[in-house]
Parts: sequence; C-alpha cells; structure tokens
Amino acid sequence: MLVELVRTTTADGLRLDGALHASDDGNVRKKPAVLVLHGVGGNFYSSSTFEPLLPKLHAAGYPTLTVNTRGHDSVFGAQLGNIRRRLGAAYEIVDECRADIAAWIKLLVSRGHQRVILLGHSLGAIKAVYAQAHDRHASVAAVLAVSPPRLSFTAFNNAAESSVFFESMSIARELVKEGSDDELFDARFPFPLLITAASYIDKYGPAERYNILEFTQLLRCPTLFTYGSKELAQGGIAFAGLPEAINKIPAHAARDVITIPDADHFYTGVQKLLADRVGEWLTQQGID
Repeated sequence: MLVELVRTTTADGLRLDGALHASDDGNVRKKPAVLVLHGVGGNFYSSSTFEPLLPKLHAAGYPTLTVNTRGHDSVFGAQLGNIRRRLGAAYEIVDECRADIAAWIKLLVSRGHQRVILLGHSLGAIKAVYAQAHDRHASVAAVLAVSPPRLSFTAFNNAAESSVFFESMSIARELVKEGSDDELFDARFPFPLLITAASYIDKYGPAERYNILEFTQLLRCPTLFTYGSKELAQGGIAFAGLPEAINKIPAHAARDVITIPDADHFYTGVQKLLADRVGEWLTQQGID
C-alpha cells in the first residue's frame, strides 16, 4: 500500500498535515476517496477506531486521506498568515472545521479524486455532518458519521449530570465576562478536558450550534450513522435515544442508522464488525 504524506493550506492560512493512502488496486481515481476526520484531540496518525476499516476500504478500491483539522491534539502553536495562534482541541471553534474540510476536499479534487466520502468519529463525525450540511460540497458522495454525540445545552441542563455541567458552564461564562475568553480551565463535563472558556461555550453553550439533530435534515447526500449498543446504554444524555431521534428527522437522501452490538464509543473489540457494516452499506448504496 502506497502512503504519501501530504499537506494543505486553508483559506485562512493554516497549514494542515495528513496521509494519503492509495487503494490496493492502484487505480486511485476509480472509486471515491475517503476523507477521514479524527475526534477530540486526535490526529491523522493515532486513531484506533478505524484500524480495521481503512485496510478494508483500501482492499475494496477506496483511497483514504487521514487528516488533521485545527482541533488536532490538545494544544499546538500555528501560523495563520501573519498571526501566531494557539489551536488544538482546547482552543478550537468547531465551525472553523468547514475551512479545514474544504481545503482537504480541494486537495483531493486537485489530485483527480472527483468524488469524496466524509468519514468521521465522535466530534469528527459531527464535523463531517456539519460541514456538508452547511456547505454542500458538490464532490461529496456520502457521509459516514461514526458515533456523533448530541451536543445540546438544553439536554445537558436536564440530564442526571446537570450539576456538573452547570459548574463547568458557569466557570466558562465567568471567564468570558471577565474578558478572559482564551483562558484555559479544567472542565468536568461531558468528560474531563482542558479547554478555553470560549471553546467550551462554543461547543456546549445555549446556541447549540453543533447539535446534529438541528442540521442533519440539511444533508442532500447518502448518510450512515453508527452507534454502539454500550454507548447508547451507558453514555448518558449525549447518546441516549439518538438513533430514534435521528430517524424522526426528514431525510432528503438515503439515510440509515445502525447499532453495533457490544460496542462502546471507541468500538473496542468490535472494530472489525464496524468495518464490515460500513463496507456493506457502501455496497448497498452503490457508492463505488
């Protein structure tokens, strides 16, 4: 399998890195290229969730491009034009992923890949759905959203863990009120993470900008959502009832929601089953 380290530059001047894997049949332009997006604090070379899936895609003739977004790792320094900024999961504004994804799609198209499949896990799945829902890239043939959580201020406020959420949100709001938007603090909800006040409010605040139930209906391409049975049962309000809620949303193209038995959020021990189900869905949809 041929692997090429690649880079792209976003419209706002951020350089991002990734790895382009040719398909096993060597015909890199026959099937859509799969653009792979990491979750919170991940990067293009460390994901274990997709380890069995990517070789399966290569064997089936799909090239893959695993990439960094500006939310990669926890914190890193970056140059945007003439401005030096801190980025990473602790600092990202999720909406800016649209520039990252657009830049990577542009790179793939420039390499002759006229059709692209967006594949993301967790926050990466939210980014895939969000970017395509709002920008409707003509080259995107499908979206594969693996375990995108519900990011809902209203739901969090009414959850069993609401007191922990209220504590973290209160700290973030107080910092913003003091003019310390970019000050880091240790949030406890939805899991322990180091994050700036501005980023916390962006992701989890009352605007609910990234609540997938609010923009999934904007998709106009085939979409697959997958969840693990364990994460649905044990993942709290971020996951409870999501398959049913998604199925109630009007669809303007083929859309399926499947549950993988015995799978947690990272599909521990059942990654191969995830790979099989994704492969079956692509075949059923005729996306080749």
